[in-house]
Amino acid sequence: MSSNPFVLKELISTNPALNDNILGKINISTKDEVKDKYNQARQSQKMWQDLGLEKRIAILRNLNELFQKNRDEFVKHQSTEMGMPNELSQGIVDAAINDLNWNCDNAVKYLSPEISYEDEKQISEIIYEPYGVMGCIVAWNFPLANFVTSTSQALLAGNTVLMKYSEEVPLFCKYLENIIFESDIPEGVVNFVYGDGDIGRLMMEYDIDFLSFTGSSETGHKLYQKAAEKFIPVALELGGSSPGIIFEECDITDGLIETIFWKRFLNSAQFCDGLKRLIVHQSHFETVIEKLSAYASTIKLGNPLDTETQLGPLVAERQVKKLEKQVQDAIDKGARCHCGGKRPDGLNGAFYQPTILSNITKDMKVWKEEVFGPVLPVISFETYDEAIELANDTQYGLSGSIYSNDKALTQRAMRDIKAGSIDSNTAHYFQSQNPFGGYKQSGIGRQQGRFGFHEVCQTKIMAYEK
Repeated sequence: MSSNPFVLKELISTNPALNDNILGKINISTKDEVKDKYNQARQSQKMWQDLGLEKRIAILRNLNELFQKNRDEFVKHQSTEMGMPNELSQGIVDAAINDLNWNCDNAVKYLSPEISYEDEKQISEIIYEPYGVMGCIVAWNFPLANFVTSTSQALLAGNTVLMKYSEEVPLFCKYLENIIFESDIPEGVVNFVYGDGDIGRLMMEYDIDFLSFTGSSETGHKLYQKAAEKFIPVALELGGSSPGIIFEECDITDGLIETIFWKRFLNSAQFCDGLKRLIVHQSHFETVIEKLSAYASTIKLGNPLDTETQLGPLVAERQVKKLEKQVQDAIDKGARCHCGGKRPDGLNGAFYQPTILSNITKDMKVWKEEVFGPVLPVISFETYDEAIELANDTQYGLSGSIYSNDKALTQRAMRDIKAGSIDSNTAHYFQSQNPFGGYKQSGIGRQQGRFGFHEVCQTKIMAYEK
């Protein structure tokens, strides 16, 4: 889009699986509309806070009932607008509903006052108060889950929200907005604006009290600078280049290969904490490459609404072009392509084959940059220290995975990797109860679990006599 946010008037939504056929159009928010939405959020905040926690929980439960009632439409919107395969889309919608249920079930536990000190004369009590108006900007890759993760704990705590989705999913956002209008959420509590980064920057001109952003590290840096000027707190969930290490003490089973494949290629590899660099002990290297490539050859690419489709398109043609440049850079510098490495024949959308690369060097873009598409670079190692050095050789620190039969070695490696979430073998860290966030350029703050509740609150101490 233009650097002038008010030259273009519409967001055009396209179907990435059908050669970018137009699905619909949504008007870009004007300056006056963004101002009005901010004012509504500000004017509604005290009312929303004064309702009390129990009433807010009841209202969010009502919203979740509407999510459940309209589940199939959310699934369809995710699949048609950003290319998520139908089966995965069902799972993501169900997970978002479950996460919102968990937040409602546990809001009292984590937002109620706590006694921090008491003696015969006095009591010190911790209370959790909302910041006020939260500015929220989220990505396109898991649309309903991104709404629940970024806003539900803030809303339960008493914050109101001024929110913008990525310009890639405007029809999903409009559908979500209509569902919220149907719910018991009072007018002005959740306020949507539409546009690209220009509208996001305009949001930052208003006196928001807290910023939540999910997206690229580059954009996160710019927003963090604006937040610093405003002296407001942030929760930034940014990019990643997560390592997976297969140690010598590991059985290379078909189940392991399947687990590793989907940790990389789920949602056409369009998720921040996907396994993006595979680091394999030299004794297993050839076997892992062979088995991963063979498994990739069995995967069905196609229309995400087809129930047999396992991988859909990337969200947009521009994502494919960026991926092609990253892969070509690797090939030019000596990488070997074992499978994929191109667009599939017979499909006209934004598709790219699952790709396995070896002969990786550290100057390649597929190693240095975040790769947001179905490409996996694989590199070998000999010693433990070499594996950890390779794993930490990134500006990111969102997540990582360890594969080993040696529990002591696994625990050691999990501690040595500099990232916010680490799992091993078949275990997975992504649970409603667990905080999620990264080290280094992968972000600031945590979402989900008790830490997520406290991230969106001011913590106040009240000391009073008995």
